[in-house]
Amino acid sequence: MASNPAVLMRLVASAHAVAEKAGTIVRRVLKSGELGIVEKTGANDLQTLADRLVQKSICASLSKSFPKLTIIGEEDLPAETVEDDLIENGQNSLILEKSCPDQYASLKEEELVVWVDPLDGTKEYTEAARVLYSPVYIQKPVLPHRTPNRLLDHVTVLIGIAHAGTAIAGVINQPFYNYQAGAGATLGRTLWGVLGLGAFGFQLKEVPDGKRIITTTRSHSNKLVIDTVQAMEPHDVIRVGGAGNKIIQLVEGTASAYVFASLGCKKWDTCAPEAILHAVGGKLTDMHGNTYKYDANVKHMNSAGVLATLRNHEYYLSRVPQAVQQALPTD
Repeated sequence: MASNPAVLMRLVASAHAVAEKAGTIVRRVLKSGELGIVEKTGANDLQTLADRLVQKSICASLSKSFPKLTIIGEEDLPAETVEDDLIENGQNSLILEKSCPDQYASLKEEELVVWVDPLDGTKEYTEAARVLYSPVYIQKPVLPHRTPNRLLDHVTVLIGIAHAGTAIAGVINQPFYNYQAGAGATLGRTLWGVLGLGAFGFQLKEVPDGKRIITTTRSHSNKLVIDTVQAMEPHDVIRVGGAGNKIIQLVEGTASAYVFASLGCKKWDTCAPEAILHAVGGKLTDMHGNTYKYDANVKHMNSAGVLATLRNHEYYLSRVPQAVQQALPTD
Protein backbone atom coordinates (compact mmCIF):
# COMPACT_ATOMS: atom_id res chain seq x y z
CA MET A 1 0.00 0.00 0.00
CA ALA A 2 1.26 3.47 -0.86
CA SER A 3 2.05 5.49 2.25
CA ASN A 4 -0.93 7.68 3.10
CA PRO A 5 -2.86 7.14 -0.19
CA ALA A 6 -4.45 10.21 -1.74
CA VAL A 7 -8.17 10.76 -1.32
CA LEU A 8 -8.78 9.99 -5.01
CA MET A 9 -7.03 6.63 -4.84
CA ARG A 10 -8.85 5.70 -1.64
CA LEU A 11 -12.14 6.63 -3.30
CA VAL A 12 -11.38 4.57 -6.41
CA ALA A 13 -10.32 1.64 -4.22
CA SER A 14 -13.60 1.89 -2.32
CA ALA A 15 -15.63 2.29 -5.51
CA HIS A 16 -14.00 -0.88 -6.88
CA ALA A 17 -15.04 -2.88 -3.81
CA VAL A 18 -18.54 -1.37 -3.85
CA ALA A 19 -18.92 -2.12 -7.58
CA GLU A 20 -18.03 -5.76 -6.99
CA LYS A 21 -20.65 -5.96 -4.25
CA ALA A 22 -23.10 -4.33 -6.68
CA GLY A 23 -22.38 -7.05 -9.22
CA THR A 24 -23.22 -9.68 -6.61
CA ILE A 25 -26.53 -7.94 -5.88
CA VAL A 26 -27.40 -7.76 -9.58
CA ARG A 27 -26.78 -11.49 -10.01
CA ARG A 28 -28.69 -12.36 -6.84
CA VAL A 29 -31.79 -10.44 -7.89
CA LEU A 30 -31.79 -12.08 -11.31
CA LYS A 31 -31.39 -15.53 -9.78
CA SER A 32 -34.35 -14.90 -7.48
CA GLY A 33 -36.63 -14.28 -10.45
CA GLU A 34 -38.30 -11.42 -8.54
CA LEU A 35 -37.12 -8.33 -10.39
CA GLY A 36 -39.64 -5.83 -9.00
CA ILE A 37 -39.92 -3.99 -12.34
CA VAL A 38 -41.54 -0.55 -12.54
CA GLU A 39 -41.80 1.77 -15.54
CA LYS A 40 -40.37 5.26 -15.02
CA THR A 41 -41.23 7.09 -18.24
CA GLY A 42 -42.20 4.15 -20.44
CA ALA A 43 -41.48 0.59 -21.53
CA ASN A 44 -37.90 1.48 -22.53
CA ASP A 45 -37.17 3.25 -19.24
CA LEU A 46 -37.40 0.67 -16.48
CA GLN A 47 -36.30 0.33 -12.89
CA THR A 48 -35.81 -2.98 -11.10
CA LEU A 49 -35.15 -4.11 -7.56
CA ALA A 50 -31.49 -4.46 -8.58
CA ASP A 51 -31.36 -0.77 -9.61
CA ARG A 52 -32.77 0.27 -6.26
CA LEU A 53 -30.64 -2.00 -4.07
CA VAL A 54 -27.42 -1.25 -5.94
CA GLN A 55 -27.88 2.51 -5.79
CA LYS A 56 -28.60 2.31 -2.08
CA SER A 57 -25.51 0.16 -1.60
CA ILE A 58 -23.16 2.38 -3.59
CA CYS A 59 -24.38 5.72 -2.25
CA ALA A 60 -24.57 4.61 1.39
CA SER A 61 -21.21 2.85 1.30
CA LEU A 62 -19.33 5.74 -0.29
CA SER A 63 -21.09 8.33 1.86
CA LYS A 64 -20.12 6.43 4.99
CA SER A 65 -16.43 6.40 4.06
CA PHE A 66 -16.38 9.82 2.34
CA PRO A 67 -19.08 11.95 3.98
CA LYS A 68 -18.14 15.16 2.14
CA LEU A 69 -18.61 13.69 -1.34
CA THR A 70 -21.34 14.85 -3.70
CA ILE A 71 -23.03 11.72 -5.08
CA ILE A 72 -25.58 11.83 -7.90
CA GLY A 73 -27.45 8.62 -8.70
CA GLU A 74 -29.79 7.81 -11.56
CA GLU A 75 -32.67 6.60 -9.46
CA ASP A 76 -34.89 8.99 -7.54
CA LEU A 77 -35.18 7.08 -4.29
CA PRO A 78 -36.73 8.12 -0.98
CA ALA A 79 -34.48 8.77 1.99
CA GLU A 80 -34.54 5.64 4.11
CA THR A 81 -32.39 3.49 6.35
CA VAL A 82 -29.98 1.30 4.39
CA GLU A 83 -29.66 -2.30 5.53
CA ASP A 84 -26.28 -3.27 6.96
CA ASP A 85 -25.82 -6.05 4.40
CA LEU A 86 -25.81 -3.44 1.62
CA ILE A 87 -22.86 -1.53 3.10
CA GLU A 88 -19.38 -2.28 1.74
CA ASN A 89 -16.46 -0.99 3.81
CA GLY A 90 -13.66 -2.70 1.90
CA GLN A 91 -11.09 -1.24 -0.49
CA ASN A 92 -9.14 -2.81 -3.33
CA SER A 93 -5.59 -3.16 -2.02
CA LEU A 94 -3.96 -3.19 -5.48
CA ILE A 95 -5.40 0.24 -6.24
CA LEU A 96 -4.13 1.60 -2.93
CA GLU A 97 -0.62 0.48 -3.92
CA LYS A 98 -0.60 2.72 -6.99
CA SER A 99 0.61 6.30 -6.86
CA CYS A 100 -1.92 9.02 -7.50
CA PRO A 101 -1.17 11.27 -10.51
CA ASP A 102 0.39 14.48 -9.23
CA GLN A 103 -2.41 16.72 -10.51
CA TYR A 104 -4.93 14.91 -8.29
CA ALA A 105 -2.78 14.10 -5.26
CA SER A 106 -4.06 16.97 -3.11
CA LEU A 107 -7.76 16.81 -3.99
CA LYS A 108 -10.24 16.83 -1.11
CA GLU A 109 -13.48 14.87 -0.78
CA GLU A 110 -15.63 17.95 -1.14
CA GLU A 111 -14.03 18.73 -4.51
CA LEU A 112 -15.21 15.46 -6.06
CA VAL A 113 -18.54 14.53 -7.64
CA VAL A 114 -19.55 10.89 -8.07
CA TRP A 115 -22.03 9.87 -10.78
CA VAL A 116 -23.74 6.50 -10.27
CA ASP A 117 -25.67 4.35 -12.72
CA PRO A 118 -26.61 1.35 -10.59
CA LEU A 119 -27.62 -0.82 -13.53
CA ASP A 120 -26.78 0.32 -17.05
CA GLY A 121 -28.67 -1.85 -19.53
CA THR A 122 -31.79 -2.36 -17.42
CA LYS A 123 -33.92 -3.16 -20.47
CA GLU A 124 -31.58 -5.97 -21.50
CA TYR A 125 -31.50 -7.22 -17.91
CA THR A 126 -35.28 -7.50 -17.79
CA GLU A 127 -35.52 -9.07 -21.24
CA ALA A 128 -32.94 -11.69 -20.30
CA ALA A 129 -34.89 -12.46 -17.14
CA ARG A 130 -38.10 -12.97 -19.11
CA VAL A 131 -36.31 -15.49 -21.31
CA LEU A 132 -34.63 -17.25 -18.40
CA TYR A 133 -37.91 -17.77 -16.56
CA SER A 134 -40.14 -18.48 -19.54
CA PRO A 135 -41.50 -22.04 -19.97
CA VAL A 136 -40.00 -22.21 -23.46
CA TYR A 137 -36.50 -21.49 -22.22
CA ILE A 138 -36.81 -23.87 -19.27
CA GLN A 139 -37.90 -26.68 -21.59
CA LYS A 140 -35.45 -25.94 -24.42
CA PRO A 141 -32.58 -23.89 -23.05
CA VAL A 142 -30.28 -24.59 -26.02
CA LEU A 143 -32.24 -22.53 -28.56
CA PRO A 144 -29.60 -19.99 -29.66
CA HIS A 145 -32.06 -17.20 -30.45
CA ARG A 146 -33.38 -17.39 -26.91
CA THR A 147 -30.04 -17.43 -25.13
CA PRO A 148 -30.31 -14.70 -22.45
CA ASN A 149 -26.58 -14.39 -21.79
CA ARG A 150 -26.11 -12.27 -24.89
CA LEU A 151 -28.33 -9.64 -23.28
CA LEU A 152 -26.83 -9.98 -19.81
CA ASP A 153 -23.43 -9.19 -21.31
CA HIS A 154 -24.77 -5.66 -21.94
CA VAL A 155 -25.37 -5.00 -18.23
CA THR A 156 -22.90 -2.90 -16.24
CA VAL A 157 -22.64 -0.96 -12.97
CA LEU A 158 -21.08 2.49 -13.42
CA ILE A 159 -19.33 4.70 -10.85
CA GLY A 160 -17.74 7.84 -12.29
CA ILE A 161 -15.65 10.38 -10.41
CA ALA A 162 -15.34 13.99 -11.58
CA HIS A 163 -13.32 17.02 -10.54
CA ALA A 164 -13.92 20.58 -11.79
CA GLY A 165 -16.38 19.20 -14.32
CA THR A 166 -13.99 16.62 -15.82
CA ALA A 167 -14.40 12.85 -15.53
CA ILE A 168 -11.08 11.84 -13.96
CA ALA A 169 -11.71 8.28 -12.74
CA GLY A 170 -14.19 5.52 -13.34
CA VAL A 171 -15.18 2.02 -12.29
CA ILE A 172 -17.25 -0.37 -14.41
CA ASN A 173 -18.46 -3.72 -13.13
CA GLN A 174 -19.74 -6.30 -15.63
CA PRO A 175 -21.77 -8.67 -13.42
CA PHE A 176 -22.20 -11.47 -15.98
CA TYR A 177 -18.77 -11.44 -17.60
CA ASN A 178 -17.36 -14.94 -18.20
CA TYR A 179 -20.73 -16.63 -18.74
CA GLN A 180 -19.17 -18.46 -21.71
CA ALA A 181 -17.14 -20.56 -19.29
CA GLY A 182 -20.26 -22.52 -18.34
CA ALA A 183 -21.77 -23.73 -15.09
CA GLY A 184 -19.63 -23.17 -12.01
CA ALA A 185 -17.52 -20.40 -13.56
CA THR A 186 -16.77 -17.28 -11.57
CA LEU A 187 -18.88 -14.49 -13.00
CA GLY A 188 -18.11 -10.80 -13.17
CA ARG A 189 -15.17 -8.46 -13.62
CA THR A 190 -14.37 -4.86 -12.73
CA LEU A 191 -12.61 -2.37 -14.98
CA TRP A 192 -11.22 0.88 -13.62
CA GLY A 193 -9.11 3.81 -14.69
CA VAL A 194 -7.68 7.15 -13.61
CA LEU A 195 -6.54 9.91 -15.95
CA GLY A 196 -2.76 10.10 -15.94
CA LEU A 197 -2.43 6.61 -14.51
CA GLY A 198 -4.10 4.29 -17.01
CA ALA A 199 -6.90 1.75 -17.06
CA PHE A 200 -6.94 -1.77 -15.68
CA GLY A 201 -9.00 -4.96 -15.54
CA PHE A 202 -9.01 -5.65 -19.28
CA GLN A 203 -6.66 -6.14 -22.24
CA LEU A 204 -6.54 -3.06 -24.48
CA LYS A 205 -7.09 -3.96 -28.14
CA GLU A 206 -7.86 -2.04 -31.33
CA VAL A 207 -10.03 -2.78 -34.34
CA PRO A 208 -7.86 -3.84 -37.32
CA ASP A 209 -6.57 -0.95 -39.43
CA GLY A 210 -9.00 0.22 -42.06
CA LYS A 211 -12.07 -1.26 -40.40
CA ARG A 212 -14.91 1.00 -39.28
CA ILE A 213 -17.21 -0.84 -36.91
CA ILE A 214 -19.91 1.24 -35.26
CA THR A 215 -21.59 0.32 -32.01
CA THR A 216 -24.90 2.03 -31.38
CA THR A 217 -28.16 1.77 -29.50
CA ARG A 218 -30.20 -1.40 -29.55
CA SER A 219 -33.55 0.00 -28.42
CA HIS A 220 -33.46 3.82 -28.69
CA SER A 221 -32.82 4.38 -32.37
CA ASN A 222 -34.38 7.09 -34.54
CA LYS A 223 -33.73 8.85 -37.86
CA LEU A 224 -30.94 11.01 -36.45
CA VAL A 225 -29.11 7.97 -35.11
CA ILE A 226 -29.57 6.00 -38.33
CA ASP A 227 -28.47 8.88 -40.55
CA THR A 228 -25.36 9.49 -38.47
CA VAL A 229 -24.34 5.85 -38.38
CA GLN A 230 -24.74 5.57 -42.16
CA ALA A 231 -22.70 8.75 -42.67
CA MET A 232 -19.74 7.04 -40.98
CA GLU A 233 -19.62 4.56 -43.91
CA PRO A 234 -19.23 1.60 -41.56
CA HIS A 235 -18.13 -1.86 -42.57
CA ASP A 236 -20.31 -3.23 -39.79
CA VAL A 237 -22.82 -1.99 -37.22
CA ILE A 238 -23.34 -3.53 -33.77
CA ARG A 239 -26.55 -2.74 -31.90
CA VAL A 240 -26.28 -3.36 -28.19
CA GLY A 241 -27.54 -1.99 -24.90
CA GLY A 242 -25.71 0.05 -22.27
CA ALA A 243 -23.26 2.93 -22.59
CA GLY A 244 -20.77 1.13 -20.37
CA ASN A 245 -20.92 -1.95 -22.59
CA LYS A 246 -20.29 0.14 -25.71
CA ILE A 247 -17.18 1.75 -24.23
CA ILE A 248 -15.91 -1.71 -23.29
CA GLN A 249 -16.32 -2.66 -26.94
CA LEU A 250 -14.11 0.28 -27.92
CA VAL A 251 -11.27 -0.56 -25.53
CA GLU A 252 -11.36 -4.28 -26.33
CA GLY A 253 -11.27 -3.86 -30.10
CA THR A 254 -14.82 -4.94 -30.92
CA ALA A 255 -15.88 -1.53 -32.26
CA SER A 256 -14.21 1.60 -33.64
CA ALA A 257 -16.79 4.20 -32.63
CA TYR A 258 -19.81 4.53 -30.36
CA VAL A 259 -22.40 6.68 -32.12
CA PHE A 260 -25.60 7.90 -30.47
CA ALA A 261 -26.95 11.03 -32.14
CA SER A 262 -29.94 11.57 -29.90
CA LEU A 263 -31.22 12.60 -26.52
CA GLY A 264 -31.42 9.89 -23.89
CA CYS A 265 -27.92 9.37 -22.54
CA LYS A 266 -27.28 10.98 -19.15
CA LYS A 267 -24.21 12.05 -17.20
CA TRP A 268 -24.31 8.90 -15.03
CA ASP A 269 -24.19 6.83 -18.26
CA THR A 270 -21.01 8.46 -19.55
CA CYS A 271 -18.90 9.69 -16.61
CA ALA A 272 -17.25 6.40 -15.63
CA PRO A 273 -16.90 5.07 -19.21
CA GLU A 274 -15.47 8.39 -20.40
CA ALA A 275 -12.81 8.38 -17.68
CA ILE A 276 -11.69 4.85 -18.56
CA LEU A 277 -11.71 5.60 -22.30
CA HIS A 278 -9.72 8.84 -21.83
CA ALA A 279 -7.25 7.04 -19.55
CA VAL A 280 -6.17 4.89 -22.54
CA GLY A 281 -6.06 7.73 -25.04
CA GLY A 282 -9.62 7.61 -26.39
CA LYS A 283 -12.12 10.42 -26.63
CA LEU A 284 -15.79 11.03 -25.85
CA THR A 285 -17.62 14.17 -27.00
CA ASP A 286 -21.01 15.32 -28.17
CA MET A 287 -21.89 15.46 -31.88
CA HIS A 288 -20.17 18.87 -32.14
CA GLY A 289 -16.89 17.66 -30.66
CA ASN A 290 -17.49 19.37 -27.32
CA THR A 291 -16.71 17.63 -24.04
CA TYR A 292 -19.38 17.13 -21.40
CA LYS A 293 -19.10 18.63 -17.93
CA TYR A 294 -19.75 16.63 -14.78
CA ASP A 295 -19.87 19.20 -12.00
CA ALA A 296 -22.73 18.94 -9.52
CA ASN A 297 -24.89 21.65 -11.07
CA VAL A 298 -25.00 20.55 -14.72
CA LYS A 299 -28.18 19.24 -16.30
CA HIS A 300 -28.26 15.47 -16.36
CA MET A 301 -29.13 14.96 -20.03
CA ASN A 302 -26.37 14.71 -22.64
CA SER A 303 -28.40 16.86 -25.01
CA ALA A 304 -26.14 16.73 -28.07
CA GLY A 305 -25.64 12.98 -28.24
CA VAL A 306 -22.52 10.88 -27.72
CA LEU A 307 -19.60 10.16 -30.03
CA ALA A 308 -16.81 8.05 -28.55
CA THR A 309 -13.73 6.51 -30.14
CA LEU A 310 -10.47 4.89 -29.15
CA ARG A 311 -8.67 6.35 -32.18
CA ASN A 312 -9.36 8.67 -35.15
CA HIS A 313 -12.01 10.75 -33.41
CA GLU A 314 -11.69 13.60 -35.89
CA TYR A 315 -12.63 11.35 -38.80
CA TYR A 316 -15.89 10.27 -37.17
CA LEU A 317 -16.66 13.80 -36.03
CA SER A 318 -16.15 15.07 -39.58
CA ARG A 319 -18.76 12.60 -40.82
CA VAL A 320 -21.57 13.81 -38.56
CA PRO A 321 -24.20 15.32 -40.89
CA GLN A 322 -24.78 19.06 -40.51
CA ALA A 323 -28.52 18.42 -40.23
CA VAL A 324 -27.86 16.20 -37.21
CA GLN A 325 -25.72 18.86 -35.54
CA GLN A 326 -28.45 21.43 -36.14
CA ALA A 327 -31.03 19.10 -34.61
CA LEU A 328 -28.87 18.55 -31.49
CA PRO A 329 -27.82 21.99 -30.23
CA THR A 330 -24.82 21.94 -27.93
CA ASP A 331 -25.25 22.75 -24.24
